[in-house]
Amino acid sequence: MKLTGAKAETFLKAPDAKTRAVLVFGPDSGLVRERVVRLVKTVVDDPSDPFRVAELTPAILKDDPARLADEAAAISMIGGRRAVVVRDAGDTVSSLLQGFLANPMGDALVVVEGGDLGPRSSLRKLFEGADNAAALASYGDEGGSLQHVIQEELKAAGLAVEPDALAYLMDHLGGDRRLTRAELQKLALYMGGPGKVRMEDALACIGDTASLSMDDLSMATAEGDHATAQRVLDRLFREGTHAVGVLRSLSRHFQRLHLAAGVMAQGKSVDQAMAVLKPPVIYKSADRFRRQLSRWPADRVGRALELLIEAEADCKTTGMPAEEICSRAVMQLARAAGRQR
Repeated sequence: MKLTGAKAETFLKAPDAKTRAVLVFGPDSGLVRERVVRLVKTVVDDPSDPFRVAELTPAILKDDPARLADEAAAISMIGGRRAVVVRDAGDTVSSLLQGFLANPMGDALVVVEGGDLGPRSSLRKLFEGADNAAALASYGDEGGSLQHVIQEELKAAGLAVEPDALAYLMDHLGGDRRLTRAELQKLALYMGGPGKVRMEDALACIGDTASLSMDDLSMATAEGDHATAQRVLDRLFREGTHAVGVLRSLSRHFQRLHLAAGVMAQGKSVDQAMAVLKPPVIYKSADRFRRQLSRWPADRVGRALELLIEAEADCKTTGMPAEEICSRAVMQLARAAGRQR
């Protein structure tokens, strides 16, 4: 079965008893790993317990195909249910897992950690279609889920966050759960103890470090500098940034342009329109943002947002290479900006 949204969160807290195996996959490797740990903890208190948790890889299963069934059927010497984690899984283990789901042994919970599996993936199709298995897609945090992660992490350090600082953090974090938590832990260390995170704290600690390359890409794209946009995009892909994360970052930038352009359409000045934005445009980028507003009136930036939404949907549903879909969207926007000089 396929689990998303609230159903996925409910399942992570208490997996259905009839579910023998769970596939956790997606471009957000940090969120994938976090969810794997959460699932294991529903069975075992300590995920590192060697007596109750077995870790396997495709290479191990290739050499010993019976190992999965053996581990799932094994009885813990100290009692209690066991968990079996299959790391770095892909379509090469589909047939083996299909055999296991057809005749599951023992009572262990099998958790399969996959990468960014497309809709045509045989492993993904197997888990989405099986009655005794579940598939959880893990995409970068955004909106309410990102806000929850930020507030949860800061609350654990005794910190609250002011609205404008929260908006800034939401604009500069997300995409990878592990990186998001690392950046927030750095912010908590910077604060030095309980208190309230203000805008100046977020700027001083996070600055552009979490999304410098993303910001560079957004600026170059909106300015029509397709050469720089392509160069930055290539760097992001080399560093392992997923296309969906790139598209969402671009969408956030164009949403800000759309909001400001809408205010200008009501007769306000550029500076008045930019003053509406939360968080505010960083001073060193203010002049560039003003110039972008002259290129992107509300109707055109609205069409740009539609293009980005369609590109993200294509990345998730068509099975086409996500990087190519993303690159095409970036070039289309950059060319559109160039024509609007």
